[in-house]
This record gives sequence, C-alpha cells and structure tokens, in this order.
Amino acid sequence: MTQASPTTSAHTPPRLTSLSHGGGCGCKIAPGVLAKLIGQSTLPKQFFPDLLVGTETADDAAVYRINDEQAIVATTDFFMPIVDDPRDFGRIAATNALSDIYAMGGTPLMALAIVGMPINVLPHETIAAILEGGASICQEAGIPLAGGHSIDSVEPIYGLVGIGIVNPQHIKRNADAQAGDVLVLGKPLGVGIQSAALKKNLLDAAGYQAMVAATTQLNRPGAALSQLAGVHALTDVTGFGLLGHSMELARGAQLTAHLDMQALPVLPGVMELAQQGVFTGASGRNWASYGDAVQLASSITDAQRALLTDPQTSGGLLVSCTPETVDQVLDIFRSSGFAQAAVVGRMQAGAAQVHVA
Repeated sequence: MTQASPTTSAHTPPRLTSLSHGGGCGCKIAPGVLAKLIGQSTLPKQFFPDLLVGTETADDAAVYRINDEQAIVATTDFFMPIVDDPRDFGRIAATNALSDIYAMGGTPLMALAIVGMPINVLPHETIAAILEGGASICQEAGIPLAGGHSIDSVEPIYGLVGIGIVNPQHIKRNADAQAGDVLVLGKPLGVGIQSAALKKNLLDAAGYQAMVAATTQLNRPGAALSQLAGVHALTDVTGFGLLGHSMELARGAQLTAHLDMQALPVLPGVMELAQQGVFTGASGRNWASYGDAVQLASSITDAQRALLTDPQTSGGLLVSCTPETVDQVLDIFRSSGFAQAAVVGRMQAGAAQVHVA
C-alpha cells in the first residue's frame, strides 16, 4: 500500500504513525520490565472478598462481584496509532479495548473514551475522525460511549475504559487451564509485522485491508464460550504475542503449553515480510522478557520466532478447553465470522513453560 511521506508541508497533515514512537499494543511495556515495576511497588496489600479477579495472574480485566448472579468487568486500554487512517485507528483501538471484557466471558455495558492528542499538530477533522471511529465500534457492540477524558498530548493516544457484566459462574480466568486441554486461537497472527511493514511503506493494499479487518472484528464469541463447561481458561492475544500469553496460561495453571508452529493461522503475506526481517522492536523485547522459559524446536526459524513474539493489537481469543469441547468452540467461532479459528496446541503436565514444535 503506497503511503504518503512522513515529511509534511504547512498544508499537509502528518501521518499519524509518524507522530508516535510505537503503535498499537506494541507500545506495551515489555513483560519483564512490567513485572519488575509491579514487584517494586510499595502499595499495601488489601483483601476484598468480592474482587474475584485482580492483579494476581495478569488477567485481562478486573472482576468485582455484585451478587451471586452479577459481577462487573472493568478494563482500560489505549495506545498510539498503528495505522495512518484516523477512523481506522479509532476503530482498532476501541475493538482492542472491548476485547478484554469478552476475554473474561463478559458482555460490554458501556465505555468511556481516553483521548490524548497533539491539538496544535493534527487537524481537528483528523481528531474528530478518530473519535468517530471509536464511537462506531461501540455502536456495533451495542453499548453507549458515555463520556471520557481528554488531554493535549505530544503523541496521539486513543482508547477506552470498558465496563461489562458477567455471571460469576461463567468467568473464565487465564489461570485455570487443565492438563489435557486443547488450545484454540480465534484470529490469525501477524498484526505487529504488518504494522512495521506499513511504517516502511512495504504493506500493500490487500495486506492493509486484512489487518484492519482482523483488528476491528469484535471478540464477541467470548460471551458464548464462557458458558461452555468444557472451556476452562480464556484470554486474548495482544502485546506480549502468542508466546507471552501462552506463558501466562502455563504459569497460571503450572502446566506446559505446547504450540504447533504449522497449525498457527497467519495473516496473508506476513511470513514473507518476516523473512525479509520486517518486525517490531516489541518482538525482541518480548523474547528478552520470557525467552528463557520457552523451548523452540531446532527447526523454528528466526522469522517464525518473530511471528510467535509478534505483538498483536486487537488479537484473537486463546481458548483452553477439553478435547470433547473443541468442535463446539470452533463452531461458535466460525458461526461468528472467525473463519481462521484453529487448534494450535495443548496443555500438558510439566514445568510452567511453552514448547513450540
């Protein structure tokens, strides 16, 4: 896809991606650094019996019980531009933020906008298009965009606070996988690689369309998946890559996650880009954070490792379920338009690691 030059004249607005040092979920603080920051926190530890999901297992959202049948799901997510089209940026950021509610098995109720914009750098029409894009996704999800907060920022930032609801009996944590479970991934991988290609003017129109289609597809199946007794754990694959989020499943359950490299669904053209050395800086930071707990088969190439650590923005749901439930899980995905949903691995007894073959 041919992109305009990052250099601008007095009458040409800058590319959104030229204003940010990173884009999408690739902006996340590396998992190893984040763990150290949280570990050094001196905040007092408090116990709240109705806080069903907090910070203990790096889960997707907080869950607070209201009564025996209702719990509130709360999350927030925001980042710098991953694409240059302002409406697409708003849509992607909003879809990504709501994904954490679906990943807990919940249903969104409403959202608040988080807006930081270089108000004297970007045309006001551009900023308005970002906001409109986010609002359009909330409308698609059937929820109000009920307010928010804005600041004048050096880099453009957009995202949402998401509030949802779930039956406490249907909460799906990322730490409850069981030995013998099968792993199913709902969306194809490669968003980070495509975003890196976009910045380098190497992403064609078909690749861009595929990236936007994947990143603006709401992870609605999470609510239906949560009601299946055979689904034990659920998360979404975002900034830490498939390896990182598989590692969270493994550590939470104290099991080994086995991934099948050949079974991974991949966005079109991504492996060719990775073979050319196109990937994000976050990919390397991810590997540095958790690579010592990953065993890769000798046949895994550098390009394949880049895909495994690739930061996904608005990525797919990763489901850990019994073998008997796999067909139901795939049916729920495919009936909702997730045509590339696939079995990608399994959970087995062993050390809290990830093995890739």
